[in-house]
Amino acid sequence: MAALEKGITANGTGYGGKTWNILGQVYFPKAVTDSTFAFETNSEPGQFVPVHVHPTQDEFILVQEGTLDLKLDGVWVQAKAGDLVRMPRGIPHGYFNKSDKPARALFWVSPMQKLEALFNQLHNLTDPEEVVRISAQHEVNFLPPEANE
Repeated sequence: MAALEKGITANGTGYGGKTWNILGQVYFPKAVTDSTFAFETNSEPGQFVPVHVHPTQDEFILVQEGTLDLKLDGVWVQAKAGDLVRMPRGIPHGYFNKSDKPARALFWVSPMQKLEALFNQLHNLTDPEEVVRISAQHEVNFLPPEANE
């Protein structure tokens, strides 16, 4: 198990200088260890991650700027700056920036499982179907499109 390295991951940067572009959204890893994986997202208006399930991980979102609409276990909820969203493993969830302003949020997942490897593989892919296929190989299972309605 990799130990958590002490230090600071500066604003606007990723741990180890890494950044991912996944279907147009920018992600910055903030802390990486086997027990947890933290990353920042920057979502422009209209961007989203469809409803999906992490069967082996708990996930949290701390909204830092803007507003995110979430479909959480079949129910629409809204999280604003300063709100913490809790998503236990196995609960379907997706997030959507339905506002007219950018949103920024800190996500963390515990344990990390295969998420860093997944983000590395998804970086710069442009085909959503390929993203879904690769995600399933990394324990992130997307639901059919009607789950986003």
